[in-house]
Amino acid sequence: MHKEDHTLAAQRSSGRKHEDGLWETAKVIVQALAIAFFVRTFFYQPFNIPSSSMYPTLMVGDYLFVSKLSYGYGKYSFNFSLGFGGKDIISCCPTDFAGRKVLADAPERGDVAVFKLPTNTEVDYIKRVIGLPGDRIQMKEGVLHINDVAVPKERIEDYVDPNQEAGGGASVPQYRETLPNGVSYTVLDINSNGSADNTDVYVVPEGHYFMMGDNRDNSTDSRYLNEVGYVPIENYVGRADIIFFSITPEATLFKPWEWPFLTRWLRFFNLI
Repeated sequence: MHKEDHTLAAQRSSGRKHEDGLWETAKVIVQALAIAFFVRTFFYQPFNIPSSSMYPTLMVGDYLFVSKLSYGYGKYSFNFSLGFGGKDIISCCPTDFAGRKVLADAPERGDVAVFKLPTNTEVDYIKRVIGLPGDRIQMKEGVLHINDVAVPKERIEDYVDPNQEAGGGASVPQYRETLPNGVSYTVLDINSNGSADNTDVYVVPEGHYFMMGDNRDNSTDSRYLNEVGYVPIENYVGRADIIFFSITPEATLFKPWEWPFLTRWLRFFNLI
């Protein structure tokens, strides 16, 4: 074989190896994207927090994973249609009221959940589950009452908010609430006689839930019937489980050198 033939064969072999390497890389990328898409669609979806309504539990700039399997799948569980010819494919499965899977867990009092706003299902909201179907909910001078019983509200140290994102200045009155099922969490309450601190009795309809933000004076929630109101079970997207990343709102895309100093490292992988 001539020297030129050896060179040509070596080039062809090198070209095939290069093509095989590119193909293997492409397959790995496609497989990784498919797995990520599957996990995001059916198990965990990432969300970020844009407002202060859930302070101090969730802060502006928190990124969290929401468990979509927690409450079963409904018509708002996915960001695309699962139907053919206008028929939702989920309707073929055993369901309870409003299209949720029968074997799925129901939302529990104290859960932090993402749901579609009943008055505008294009908008995602995140609040805490306070009232279950049939419950009587009322606010009296800033104290939550469930079924005519006051929920314990213990004053603790002020919440120090250096960025003043929670409202009310750098230091905000903070309380610990404990629900009837033992779930305990902290809330902010600047004024116990605000617009939603003294209400009529809300009776939660069957198949609906009463949601409230932990930042009581800065949360539009089920207390405002015309804006949020009672949340149907089918509007739930999932339960917020864990914060996987957090960065202050001052961080910008154009100043990456500041990110390490603006990242809230201690909030990484905090359970909600």
